Amino acid sequence: METNFYMFLSSVVLISLSGVLMPGPVFAVTIQKAAKSKIAGVLIALGHGVVDFPVMFLIYFLLSQFVIPTSVQSSIGVIGGTFMVFMGIRAFKNRNHKDKNTTSLKRDSLFAGIWTSAANAGFILWWLTIGTVLIANAQLFGFTGFCIFAGVHWFIDFIWYTAVGLLVFKSQKFWTKRVHYGITIFCAGVFLLFGVYFISSALMAIFTV
Repeated sequence: METNFYMFLSSVVLISLSGVLMPGPVFAVTIQKAAKSKIAGVLIALGHGVVDFPVMFLIYFLLSQFVIPTSVQSSIGVIGGTFMVFMGIRAFKNRNHKDKNTTSLKRDSLFAGIWTSAANAGFILWWLTIGTVLIANAQLFGFTGFCIFAGVHWFIDFIWYTAVGLLVFKSQKFWTKRVHYGITIFCAGVFLLFGVYFISSALMAIFTV
């Protein structure tokens, strides 16, 4: 049983890494906020956990037992995608704005980790598919096994976003105004791209039912 559990945890690490290494809204906002605060990655990871843990526990207790209706998945896509487009437009408009309020930056980074996770349809759909399979496997090792799984999964996210945040902050002295502008445009582009993708995918799912 121990060997099987360690093999399961290894698969959790690998699958979690494959998810977190894919560029997405949380990654983009980490780059954006880390340019102004060295602890932005830590706060974004904590904000991500605020959404991550409830979703994991909800699936563990309830959602893994039911089939999620297409209409619910589509609604998540439309709402989340619209919010992503809004944030992309906002990021583009504020591309030349520099916020020197440290308290505001800390609060904004924590909140950014929450909303980029909660409004990310890809994040929800990942948990309703791959994540649900992982949780179903974790159930084989009881509630303690599931808690260990949940902690390991989030810790992977925490290490990644903290490292990215520190790297971006430490290297910012090499940034020119043009590089900073380009990074902001990149972040805005990620928000817009994911937003349009979520909305179009949701609408296609609705019209093909």
